[in-house]
Amino acid sequence: MELFIEGFSQLLNFQNFLFMNIGVLLGMIFGAIPGLTVILCIVLFLPFTYSLGPIQSFMFLLGIYCAGGYGGSISAILIRTPGTPHATATMLDGYPMSRRGESKKALNIALQASTFGGILSAITLLFFAPQVGKFAQQMGTPEYFLVCAFGLTIIAGVSGKSLVHGLISGALGLFIATIGLDPMTSNTRFIFNNINLYSGFDLVICLIGLFALSEVLGKSKRSEQLHAPSLASLRSESGRISKAEYKRIARPAIISTIIGVIVGIIPGTGASMASFVSYDRAKQMSKKPEEFGNGSIEGIVAAETANNAVTGATLIPLLTLGIPGDGAVAIMLGALMINGLTPGPKLFVDHGVTMYAIMIGLIFVNGFMYLQGRYLTRLFAKVIAIPTSILTPIIVIFCFAGAFSVKNSMFDVSVALVFAAVAYILTKLNFSTIPVLLGLVLGPITEENFRRALILSDGSWGIFIDSPISIGLLILIVFALAIIIRGKINENKQGLSHAQA
Repeated sequence: MELFIEGFSQLLNFQNFLFMNIGVLLGMIFGAIPGLTVILCIVLFLPFTYSLGPIQSFMFLLGIYCAGGYGGSISAILIRTPGTPHATATMLDGYPMSRRGESKKALNIALQASTFGGILSAITLLFFAPQVGKFAQQMGTPEYFLVCAFGLTIIAGVSGKSLVHGLISGALGLFIATIGLDPMTSNTRFIFNNINLYSGFDLVICLIGLFALSEVLGKSKRSEQLHAPSLASLRSESGRISKAEYKRIARPAIISTIIGVIVGIIPGTGASMASFVSYDRAKQMSKKPEEFGNGSIEGIVAAETANNAVTGATLIPLLTLGIPGDGAVAIMLGALMINGLTPGPKLFVDHGVTMYAIMIGLIFVNGFMYLQGRYLTRLFAKVIAIPTSILTPIIVIFCFAGAFSVKNSMFDVSVALVFAAVAYILTKLNFSTIPVLLGLVLGPITEENFRRALILSDGSWGIFIDSPISIGLLILIVFALAIIIRGKINENKQGLSHAQA
């Protein structure tokens, strides 16, 4: 309770709420514009958090992360183009509602569902993360290595259609993480007498190249222009939700929140899985399943509640164990480490007040997301129609400015360009870049704990099965790999059967 009160008092700062709202605004804009992503937004503005404190920078990033989840539904509802992958489920019923003149109601339902799921997810984080943190304090170096190894199994889950491609991408990320000084002996590795590589590659520079610049390269040949939605209907519509409709959507909202929280806690799943699982469950439980796909308010609620319920839940394994649940959270893991906050068992012991301030702040983030979504909907609808020819050069300028500002070095700008070219080539060859990111983030932590554990045991691998926690983690790793591999095999079989059909 003392940490809670002190964390709340630290949060009550004008700058915290200012950066929180700026992050929410940027997240909605980037989420609403098809082609721009939440990951791109976080990477683009990550260098500008260097001068901020840990609470301010994390409030800013969480604002982007949470609001981006709702922002994707704006374009999905208005122009049938999901701004984010998980907004595809929202589009199935949101766009039909828009076509029959209920755009504002669909947007209001999506906003309220997103806020409901986000706030309950934040409360879950607030109560469960400290308890998981207490358990994590019982872990030593070998257990922490196994936790990192479990985190690396996420690579299989986010590898795209090909498991082999994902493993190759992950191995590339692990290799890049070894460049620089050896963490145990301080010997140089793979620097080729280049003094700029002594400290390895800065994570922010890699992210700018892998995600921001590569996105620009990938979309540079596309010339399609989105048409602005009609705003006259948004002005004329009341968008009011009746009491009968609230009663109808209450049950799918609660169930979808539970599904979203559970999916969010499991690393390597993500909001897309949560939204489609919740949508399917809501359809099966609905008294009017025939409305799904034709403008069902239950379908919108199920999808939007679930994808925002993921946001707080993904932070539980991140903060307590250092395991990122998806690509956006993996970038926030880097942001924590930049601010001197190493996720893991000791985080709540060494920085308890800061952690409580961040967790309480997540509730406020969802509140401000609701206020901005309610009063700035027409602005976001206009933003969708910004020409790509205007957006692209602005993004490139921000990328170069961000890369240069890290160390005031043109070498870093060159590194970002190289990583952008690598990411572009990987994408063209159907390789996902998220496994590269996970290898970069988790590689150093995994290597350090692995080698330290072997030093403690004089080279005996038995240290990894010495405790019940270690054995439990090994079983968990095997179980997770079995589920992921089975899922990939089923996906391939379904894809083959569709191709034959």
